[in-house]
Amino acid sequence: MDIGNIALAVVPIFFSIVFHEAAHGWMALKLGDDTAKRMGRVTLNPLPHIDPIGTILVPIVMMLMPGNMLFGWAKPVPFNPYNFRREVPIRKGIMLVALAGPVSNAILALVFSFLLVLSYKYTHNMVLLKFFQYGVLFNVLLGFFNMIPIPPLDGSKVLMGILPPQYDKYFMMMERYGFFILIGLMATGALSILMYPVNYIYHFFIMIPTYIFG
Repeated sequence: MDIGNIALAVVPIFFSIVFHEAAHGWMALKLGDDTAKRMGRVTLNPLPHIDPIGTILVPIVMMLMPGNMLFGWAKPVPFNPYNFRREVPIRKGIMLVALAGPVSNAILALVFSFLLVLSYKYTHNMVLLKFFQYGVLFNVLLGFFNMIPIPPLDGSKVLMGILPPQYDKYFMMMERYGFFILIGLMATGALSILMYPVNYIYHFFIMIPTYIFG
């Protein structure tokens, strides 16, 4: 990926990561926990969310590597499930907070896909087309990747909220090794297989506004 494409990709990638983390904090706040809000994390201001390595360095390095695999993260949003409203079961609340991140990326992917199709239909501006294309692609990838049920990814908390409590001990054990498993999968290139389902989901999102606008 050349410097021009990197410059176009940085903004939607950066915004999507920030939006993902803010969504976690927003959902926790809706459930009754204001921890993230008090720490200034329920915001689209990127500064409180920036992790110098995960938000800036890693995405740039990944874009420079062959295979077009994009990856990045921001500072995790803190929340306290014991602050949830009394009627919110803790397991369900944790699951909803985790799910808010990938759902936010699905929403952004849909927004970017509409902008992409409308831009193609009315302007044919290649810079805008590339910008919106990266917006769709990275949000699909970020949302899909985070739904992998390996801690500390959101998918592990979603699955834990669905399965009976007796499986919690396995997730607790996975918490100790999950990050190293992910690093191993990245180092061996095994995560590149994600690009196959991501590609199908990407085209599905593009198909929605294409069908609407003809």
